[in-house]
Amino acid sequence: MLKEDVIKSSESSWSSPVVLVKKENSEWRFCVDYRRLNKVTKKDVYPLPRIDDALGCLAGARIFSMMDLKSGYWQVELDDKDKEKTAFVTPDGLFEFKVMPFGLCNAPATFERMMDSVLRGLKWNICLCYLNDIIVFAPNFQEHQVRLRKVLTCLQEAGLSLNSSKCCFGIKKLLILGHLVDEHGIYPDPEKVAAVEKFPIPQNIADVRIITVSSKILQTLPDHCRNY
Repeated sequence: MLKEDVIKSSESSWSSPVVLVKKENSEWRFCVDYRRLNKVTKKDVYPLPRIDDALGCLAGARIFSMMDLKSGYWQVELDDKDKEKTAFVTPDGLFEFKVMPFGLCNAPATFERMMDSVLRGLKWNICLCYLNDIIVFAPNFQEHQVRLRKVLTCLQEAGLSLNSSKCCFGIKKLLILGHLVDEHGIYPDPEKVAAVEKFPIPQNIADVRIITVSSKILQTLPDHCRNY
């Protein structure tokens, strides 16, 4: 991270411990446990998009592109007076971030606000943005090219970089926020519902009791939830 110029040596009176989190690809993500810092931080309540609103915008779309910002949080520079608060301890000494790290309670709100500003006038109309994921949608390929160019221009003008290995352009099927979307409609992610579809047929009284308990839980949900 020193080589990437995202951290620097620190003389801060703040310090937080380092935590390594294993990713799905078995690599390790470097994180800092900022729970103590978060407890004394004034919370930013800027909202993230509602999933149902996001999915509703995709109705009728037939062509999609999904883009992922490269280390999105690290593309947000910290205010000089706040850098010392991000200090963390390592065997090699004390360091602090020059850019916004993972783990800060206000990081999602700060990032979403920035992206909404970058894509102002385009979000909801030709694209969606959920943190560092950007989805461009259109009814046909020609219109999609126009919309994609507008979004890419905004990102370029803002100086934001994409992770090319995680970007998909001009696709007809999209997996987003736990749902599969294509020109025919919106469906639950098959992997998410596999456990329910493969649920064994009750063979005895004990198995039936499990279903009974589940049905009682379902009755406590709002009507619009039961429909699913």
